[in-house]
Amino acid sequence: MNRFDRITAILIQLQSKKVVKAQDLADRFDISLRTVYRDIRTLEEAGVPLYGEAGVGYSIVDGYRLPPVMFSREEAMAFLTAEKLMEKFTDASLQNHFSSAMYKVKAVLRGTEKDLVENLENQIIVNQRKRNNIPPGNILDTLLKAVSDKLVVKMEYRAFGNEQTSERKIEPIGIFHENENWYTIGYCHLRQSYRQFRIDRVINIFLTDEQQQERTSLKEYYEMKEEARATLTMRRVVIKVEKSIALYIQERRYYYGFVSERAVDDCIEMTFLTQSPEEGFARWFIMFADHAEIVEPQSLKKDIKKLLERISKKIEA
Repeated sequence: MNRFDRITAILIQLQSKKVVKAQDLADRFDISLRTVYRDIRTLEEAGVPLYGEAGVGYSIVDGYRLPPVMFSREEAMAFLTAEKLMEKFTDASLQNHFSSAMYKVKAVLRGTEKDLVENLENQIIVNQRKRNNIPPGNILDTLLKAVSDKLVVKMEYRAFGNEQTSERKIEPIGIFHENENWYTIGYCHLRQSYRQFRIDRVINIFLTDEQQQERTSLKEYYEMKEEARATLTMRRVVIKVEKSIALYIQERRYYYGFVSERAVDDCIEMTFLTQSPEEGFARWFIMFADHAEIVEPQSLKKDIKKLLERISKKIEA
């Protein structure tokens, strides 16, 4: 990246956040702090009113308005792709907000970029399996407001395997998307601890005026979980799967601790690290067991044999 492009990118980053640290700029553009300071001086000399405070960072003085940002061809395509994903993976409220934002983005595109976006509109499709029990259209939006404003939410929730709903008051610390579902993690007043809630099981939700207590962030929560997970005893499992079948388990294998693979003759040898191979892993392996073999541990063979015997008794009953 040449210096002009870098300084322009720094200006855009300063517009996007209230305060930007010099070290963050150095890390993003892989430059020294001295170079950052020189680029900041260049912006000031160009008339951009910047305010800097030692140990805090830089910000643009309130009230200063910059001309609309010009988007590149690649950025315009990225926005369009993101819009298609938002249509499939978020609720109606967030979709509407993003659609509104996209109109504003398109409004400042140059003519050639506008033509590009219009031509690509019908050339990008995101397919997703249809789901039942579609949640109300404001759940993600409400949770994001609660996280941003640090408010308690009250919701009606149906736990897995339970037809009865319960009323929960939680202090959400963030949302995340995993295994084709949206989740929120928050401090649950009923359980007096942090709990994970699947958003498509929320029947109704609304914000309260009650402020959250000082809680950990979602990032800190995950760091604590990873530290706890690192203390667990993991067991090594190695299997061989026929190449003709290996293709069909590419995605699901990650849910069972997949680590690595290598080709061995007409098979793919896969290595896993899992906490309890005799349970979840064994049941998954049975799905393609007639096209695979267990290399290690030998005890897993016995576990699967016992499981198959129980299945056989159920079928014959």
